[in-house]
Amino acid sequence: MRGFIIIIPILLYLSTFTTAATNSRLVLNRGDSITVGKESEFLTSPDATFTLGFYNLGTNAHWLAIWFTNSADKTVVWTANRNRPVNRKGSKATLLRDGTLVLTDVDGAVAWQTNTTSFDVAAAHLLNTGNLVLRNQKGDILWQSFDSPMDTLLPSQPFTKNTRLTSILSKASFATGFFNLYFGSDNVLRLISDTPDTSTSYWPNPDFDIYKNGRTNYNSSRIAVLDDHGRFLSSDMLQFNASDVGPGVKRRLTMDHDGNLRIYSLNASTGLWSVTWRALSQPCDMMGVCGKNTICVYAPLLPKCTCPPGYIMEDDTNWNTGCKPAFNLTLLQSTRVTFLQIRYADFYGFDFSIPSPVTLETCTSMCLEDFRCIAFGYRLEGYGQCFLKSAMLNGYATPDFPGSIYIKLPNTLAPSKPNIFHASSLRCGSDEREELLGSSSMYDFSGRTVKWVYMYSFAAALGAIEVMFVLLGWWFLIRIHGIPASVQAGCNMISSQFRQYTYSELKKATKNFTEELGRGGSGTVYKGVLSDDRVVAVKKLGDVFQAQEEYFAEISTIGKINHMNLVRIWGFCSERRHRLLVYEYLDNLSLDRHVFGSSFLSWKQRYVVALGTAKGLAYLHHECLEWVIHCDVKPENILLDSDFQPKIADFGLAKLLQREGDGSEFTRIRGTKGYMAPEWALSLPITSKVDVFGYGVVVLEMVRGVRLCNWRDGDGDGGGALASFVRRWRGEVEGVVDGRLDGRFGRRQATALIQVGLACVEEDRNKRPTMATVVQSLMACEYEED
Repeated sequence: MRGFIIIIPILLYLSTFTTAATNSRLVLNRGDSITVGKESEFLTSPDATFTLGFYNLGTNAHWLAIWFTNSADKTVVWTANRNRPVNRKGSKATLLRDGTLVLTDVDGAVAWQTNTTSFDVAAAHLLNTGNLVLRNQKGDILWQSFDSPMDTLLPSQPFTKNTRLTSILSKASFATGFFNLYFGSDNVLRLISDTPDTSTSYWPNPDFDIYKNGRTNYNSSRIAVLDDHGRFLSSDMLQFNASDVGPGVKRRLTMDHDGNLRIYSLNASTGLWSVTWRALSQPCDMMGVCGKNTICVYAPLLPKCTCPPGYIMEDDTNWNTGCKPAFNLTLLQSTRVTFLQIRYADFYGFDFSIPSPVTLETCTSMCLEDFRCIAFGYRLEGYGQCFLKSAMLNGYATPDFPGSIYIKLPNTLAPSKPNIFHASSLRCGSDEREELLGSSSMYDFSGRTVKWVYMYSFAAALGAIEVMFVLLGWWFLIRIHGIPASVQAGCNMISSQFRQYTYSELKKATKNFTEELGRGGSGTVYKGVLSDDRVVAVKKLGDVFQAQEEYFAEISTIGKINHMNLVRIWGFCSERRHRLLVYEYLDNLSLDRHVFGSSFLSWKQRYVVALGTAKGLAYLHHECLEWVIHCDVKPENILLDSDFQPKIADFGLAKLLQREGDGSEFTRIRGTKGYMAPEWALSLPITSKVDVFGYGVVVLEMVRGVRLCNWRDGDGDGGGALASFVRRWRGEVEGVVDGRLDGRFGRRQATALIQVGLACVEEDRNKRPTMATVVQSLMACEYEED
């Protein structure tokens, strides 16, 4: 198979040897040993990339391990005795006279050994690939560590049906963890969570079949490999690349202890690793990362586990053990119970089969009457869906989940409705409940009758009848006339929405660029109508001097980024010096027209815009593999759709425009005065915290309804006004919130927005929160005042 032919370049980096490496061995002959505590007693690969020796994690426990010599944390890629560490005194690894490599503890007990007693082993070598091998006099490999990987696959290391990657238990232990990468019996490469409570396959997506996941189960060879260019190829048709694909970079594919599979690339100058590919973007998609009766909460950087109300941690030091009820479970059968709703949350699996549609009232009754039911999930997506749960495993909560979990609890507990997205670092106002004027809740979830439920049932029935008539109409149309050409063209367009346009196409679509929608530092935007009648916004970029291939590579990456709070890019044009982008057209145009103009937004709409914008930026900063800094967050770059939902525009243009520095450092100033973070002017390296600063200014402007440059709080320009406001605000929202609202706003939400805004505009960027933290903070107040 051509995809599996690996050419391994051998590069000699003798200049990188450390002093200890100079004294180290390149060969371990028969009778030689490596002893704990003696620096000079270890093996190194000829190019000094890898070291074999004894490794400890700050304890008395030591492991015979292979690690990257020049990584800052000496990253371990293999251990011989992962589940049986040895003592730091007297333990040693010896290549015996009979050809066995054996690891003995201080008392002489064998902790690990190879099965090479009967072979003619001459010596042990650590190859430049990171493979520890035992060879005979002819150089034949009789045993190799590549056949028994731990949690890491190295470039050129074959991954077969006989091997698997198993995560470590935690950062403090190399012991066997709960997550595995392996070839299943169906010939498909999978990730599986094998916890004490359950065994669950969670990648590829268990909701899709093999072929919808882009895999095949016909090839039974079951082999995969990561090559030296950062490309992964598997016999089940799985292919992916590191984002820095190319030669000359040290990489590893690791089954991490949090359940995610990642490619890491090493920065040779700093010794630090960066993630250049990962299997799952959402931490809570890893089943079993939190234990039983536990909910994994949306947190883009790291998974956060929490016990639902009525439950407490089983072990205060280990979330893998999960949570236990703080009450006797038998009370659920012998006493009155209540159901506690947790929004945006669910538990995966362990469902009873319930036909749909079902009303919430019916679902509640079914769970009450079934002694096995300890909770139920409910979704209302056109019709009601009910999922009775016999166990609460693989819990997760994410802001995009369209349903809720209802947990059965004894009536005596009666906890208040929780908000699991509450962030302690940026808390939501006071504890007193305040209502937005004119708002009301559609449901009363305290166990009383659900309002409007019959109206929804009636609407669902009408919807089902309408769908039936539409399907019959389509069947008749296809049966009699076949598929019309226009319909087929539309299907082709939908299946390949991102495409390259010619300059003449866009010139015609915009009527020679006559209807201007707006302009900024990166170019001018025009309204256009494509040949398929789609209304679009066409942006002519200015001063883009990239080569056509470079531009194509960058815009292809940006075109793959998709989030509900980011403007969708339909395509691009790259002809001669013309560089254009084709965006979806949004009816309500940009935020500045609705905050600073006469047609201003209601308070509820402003809060939705603030939260949605934060979600979009959090996706760019934390979840998008191609790490994107916007660099120009301002109201003009936040567009509003017909429902006034926000969508960030111009994201990724920092990648298209001149990016002359290394890594994340830009060498020329971008952005708009008033929204630019102080580090731009101080020539500091630019990070995602510049977007946090711009977002903070936008939030404060939305609260006040006035542009920063028109504030009258300070003695100087807008910057002075902002600094003055930061110093003077004492928690009072009256007089700060836009007077045009006539007091129709939520006090707790206003307090939360101002707190977030002030935290985001801190002069010291290290004190600014991440956008992930901002999302959690605002979600904590999203429904406080409905």
